[in-house]
Amino acid sequence: MQKKQVNVIWFRNDLRIDDNPALAEILKQDLPVIGMYCFEPRLYQNYFYGLKKTEAYRANFIIEAVEDLKNKLKSLNIGLKISQVSPDDALKQLSDEFEIKGLYFQKEWTSEEVDVEINIKDQIPNTKFESFYGQFLYHPDDVPYEDFNEIPKVFTNFRKKCQKQTEVRSPLEVPEPQSANNFIDLNTSLPTLTELGLEEFEKDSRSAFPFKGGETSGRERLDYYFWDSEKLKYYKKTRNGLLGTDYSSKFSPWLAHGCLSPRRIYAEVKKFEKQIKKNQDTYWLIFELIWRDYFKYVSLKHGNDIFKIGGILNKDYDWYRNKAAFKEWSEGRTKDDFVNANMIELKKTGFMSNRGRQNVASYWSKTLKQDWRIGAAYFEAMLIDYDVHSNWGNWMYNSGVGNDPRDRKFNTQLQADRYDSNGKYRRTWLHDSLF
Repeated sequence: MQKKQVNVIWFRNDLRIDDNPALAEILKQDLPVIGMYCFEPRLYQNYFYGLKKTEAYRANFIIEAVEDLKNKLKSLNIGLKISQVSPDDALKQLSDEFEIKGLYFQKEWTSEEVDVEINIKDQIPNTKFESFYGQFLYHPDDVPYEDFNEIPKVFTNFRKKCQKQTEVRSPLEVPEPQSANNFIDLNTSLPTLTELGLEEFEKDSRSAFPFKGGETSGRERLDYYFWDSEKLKYYKKTRNGLLGTDYSSKFSPWLAHGCLSPRRIYAEVKKFEKQIKKNQDTYWLIFELIWRDYFKYVSLKHGNDIFKIGGILNKDYDWYRNKAAFKEWSEGRTKDDFVNANMIELKKTGFMSNRGRQNVASYWSKTLKQDWRIGAAYFEAMLIDYDVHSNWGNWMYNSGVGNDPRDRKFNTQLQADRYDSNGKYRRTWLHDSLF
């Protein structure tokens, strides 16, 4: 019996139907479309020091996001295969049942993700592969550089040139559904945290990020932050806050997993500026989106150097690798109360403010002089909003091996005096007897 011909869209960190180039393109084709998402075993295996590569906070967010994606795709008459095997094995299983003519997916370029693609091509050799840059504000085809080797060493140069010479493309609207006759019910279910080898947890009431994963909740947050509360008007003034849900946009987890696209956020900022107010605060949110882009271009330029001990500067520092120091730092038991409060927040919630991240990273790499990659790996395991480019780029930046021309070291106690002058943040996360 002849197999049914299909195209498959493989979802990675693009868990949305809005402004999704791969989805828009696959639905222009004539064949029925199947969606696929894999909870890849490698991402839930032991990483280092007894940690998983993905711990429970991010895994829970992903489960919620994939559930939302499944419902969104159903509105487009697309079934979603959810698998707990590697993508190459999942596609091999699909190819036993269907003739896969084309595989559409978001383009990635870091080594582990590229290896996965190579394995897939070995499994389904007669399939057309179509990949798309879907995670950028400034599309790689539009930036004012002949090739990625020209990406500047300093962010400001990149930002100014792109803002002057590059237009942000309009976001793609949600595509029209495929014919209901093409719907293929794959009847697959979501894994639990336990099935992924992780512990169930209750969300901490103190968390600055109590939100659900998924495109639906991401759009609700965007609507709230921009339109319902108009908090965007004060973004730059409040963004260095430490407590509560509204000191910053909190878009980063939805951006990291592709539940929101940066172009959609940018378009909404521009709409807000026309209809409500345009000021430094509205600009600053765009400024942060450009920073996010910049780290992606840094990794496109430097490849695996972003994971090497010398970083992209190839610096030859003497780093320590002390397990006792890591235990104290990760558990919030150092000599520094501000660092401790931030690290306990991360341990209890999977989230930490931008101000906190810079301080704890500087303390780990500059004060304790510990191998910065251990800190980056811990963030990779714990953060809900882990993004390979931003995480490793920021850690290099804060550790003196990346894109900071000033090679700063944070004075964490001065930072605490400035950003937590009344001690409320530290009291929230530390026992009162410490004060």
